[in-house]
Amino acid sequence: MSTAAECQKFEEDGYLVIDKFLSEADIKELKAQCYDIVQEMKPNEHTIQTFSTTEDDQNKKRNRYFMESGDKIRFFFEKGVHDEKGELTTNKHQALNKIGHALHEYYPVFKNVTHSQMIQKVAKNLGFKKPVVVQSMYIFKPPHVGGEVVPHQDSTFLYTQPMKIMGFWIPLEDCTVNNSCLQFIPGSHKDGVSRRMIRTEDGLSTTFVGPHLVFNNEKFIPTEVKKGSLVLIHGEVIHKSDHNHSDKSRHVYTFHIAETENTEWSKDNWLQETNSLPFTPLYQ
Repeated sequence: MSTAAECQKFEEDGYLVIDKFLSEADIKELKAQCYDIVQEMKPNEHTIQTFSTTEDDQNKKRNRYFMESGDKIRFFFEKGVHDEKGELTTNKHQALNKIGHALHEYYPVFKNVTHSQMIQKVAKNLGFKKPVVVQSMYIFKPPHVGGEVVPHQDSTFLYTQPMKIMGFWIPLEDCTVNNSCLQFIPGSHKDGVSRRMIRTEDGLSTTFVGPHLVFNNEKFIPTEVKKGSLVLIHGEVIHKSDHNHSDKSRHVYTFHIAETENTEWSKDNWLQETNSLPFTPLYQ
């Protein structure tokens, strides 16, 4: 992202596609590393909510697993891939929704992409002075079971004052309407954030505050992109993706950065840095 025209388009639309950002070798390396991570994963250690006897206990364990995932590698499954005993009904590689939220901290291949000179250049061109990487995820969107992501703004979940959040979304497979590419409402980042997901007072779960998003569904623009592209996502732009009913997956590596210069990370955010793993500066 080096031209004034690209910067202007991003400011106008709230998102931008940069083609041919990653090489084929980078793509293969990221996918291979993720495959190895999943191969080593034991599903029963990451579906603890299905082994509880009451719904209340299930929710407590599920919430804790999520709330403590910011500085760890944890696995989140799609709905409907377990039987009543909590056992997977499909291959584990076809059952995952995502892995999060600290891939960039524990695996060099993800760290190298996240902190690459190209990524740093993009962030600098968009005015980030002292950004930190707050989370990273590998999203699978598996065939047939890849769930819908409802319309949302990333800053609903990751909030700063003043607002300065950016998503870097890198498809590792071609994304089309058929396998549920992202859809955006151009310019919707100019209307602010009215709904937030915040930590409960006990810090053990989350709740939503503020009115639901109001939007015209006809305004969403499907954004088909080739593997290796970079999709920049403004923290306040409204976007979504549909259920993946196709035979093709839609693997993505994505991460978010937040400004720290004259900017405060909300203590109400579900995600908080820890003493053992503070948020890492992007510029290294």
